[in-house]
Amino acid sequence: MKSAYKIFTLVMAVVCALSSCSNFEDLNTNPNGATSVTSGMLATNLIIPIMNGAASGAARTRYLISIETTSWNLDRMYNRLGRWDFIDVAPLRNVEKMINSAPEGALKNSYTALGHFVRARIFFDHTMRMGDIPYSEALQGESGKIYYPAYDTQKDVFAGILNELDEANRLFAEGTKFDGDPFSFGGDPAKWRKLVNALELRVLINLYKRADDTPELKIKERLQEIATSRPLPESNDDNYMLYYSDTHRFGFFKPSDEGSLNRFVTTVIVDSLKLYNDRRLFYYASPTLNAIAGGISTSSNDAYAGVDPLEPLNTADIANRISRMNQRYTDRAEGEPAYFVGYAEVNFILAEAAARGFIPGNAKDYYEKGIRASMKFTADNTPDNPDFHHNMKITDATINDYLKSPNVAFASTPSEQIHQIVIQKYFNSFMRDAEYMWFEQRRTGYPAIPINPATNLNVPNTKMPMRWMYPQEESNYNKANVEAAIARQFGGTDDNNGVMWILK
Repeated sequence: MKSAYKIFTLVMAVVCALSSCSNFEDLNTNPNGATSVTSGMLATNLIIPIMNGAASGAARTRYLISIETTSWNLDRMYNRLGRWDFIDVAPLRNVEKMINSAPEGALKNSYTALGHFVRARIFFDHTMRMGDIPYSEALQGESGKIYYPAYDTQKDVFAGILNELDEANRLFAEGTKFDGDPFSFGGDPAKWRKLVNALELRVLINLYKRADDTPELKIKERLQEIATSRPLPESNDDNYMLYYSDTHRFGFFKPSDEGSLNRFVTTVIVDSLKLYNDRRLFYYASPTLNAIAGGISTSSNDAYAGVDPLEPLNTADIANRISRMNQRYTDRAEGEPAYFVGYAEVNFILAEAAARGFIPGNAKDYYEKGIRASMKFTADNTPDNPDFHHNMKITDATINDYLKSPNVAFASTPSEQIHQIVIQKYFNSFMRDAEYMWFEQRRTGYPAIPINPATNLNVPNTKMPMRWMYPQEESNYNKANVEAAIARQFGGTDDNNGVMWILK
């Protein structure tokens, strides 16, 4: 897959070529190195990519615009998605090796659970991007001699993902602490079990349109079981976090990122935060240079301005009139911890599920818990420096006032409630998991993003794209299977406008 079978063939060819040299192993063996790969080593390499979406991609869509010298990164900013690839799937071949290297018993349970979780996370990302994908026959080039995997329907892919997450939940409950976890959980199966269930909630809420016509997936039943019977994150302390330091620096830290001074916030996030009188504005952005020169208080909404991502961006004075990202991202090697899913998002998912009548519970309570968690995370991970909060600190008292304010106080109708919930999820996602929030906008329509045909690079230029196209390598090496998937879903046309099963 991009292509897994192609990559495997190349690797095996290199191995065979090297093995023909009789004394190669003698000459190249490191006497101080590991002589075998452990489950823990394989686990580390499988876990690290989990943070890829959480720790990157913030500048890719409607949050930040990046100016690199005199050129603009136009593609995603102006809705050109193009093709995706399957390169992230290839490392999943190590899942079976990780499990087989573990001793029988509780430790093998933990590694098996981790394998299911990592597989679910990767396959979920790929089906969300493209639609139908190889799943049941994927990664079987070595074990099953399946070099040209068939494409499963998106419904079947989701069924498999949900079953894998159910199994991961069960096995972590019977597991023990495992080696190879480089981030905040340290291999604790109880914490990993909460993360598994958080991811399953994310998967399920994306299936809400199919809750009534696919009873075999048990969408509502699974939501209810997780909400009422399974362990879930109980605070921000249960977030699976990557902490940065001077030795592992935050991606936008100035000495590490030469373009950090050319990161500007957009109107989509700035104007929305202003509308809600949301103090996260003062933590996410910096005042404009024009505002500072004009004596406007940095504690005023008027000191902040975004750039319209729909307009041609070649104005010479943008550096003076548009807000850059906040200095807490660029001036500190520690930046802000990255995390995957998280306590705030769990509460927003539960709030939406309750508002839709899918689960028992009070949607307002979940909604307010999500806002508190999001705002507290921002405040708790920001030093008390006026350059970082502009004297508009987030406290318990200001959060209480915010929850009572216009636009934020929980509405009375489900449609208004869902709008509020998704907007708050959007605010929470700033500087993390940006592309997942595009999936959220795609399924809900929030936040509203107008289209400018003069700058929209999608074809036709009057529509937002709906998906990435399949890799060209699939047409080259797996033609019959990819063409069958395209015909089944999109009437034979592989373009960026096809509407996948979960969105119909």
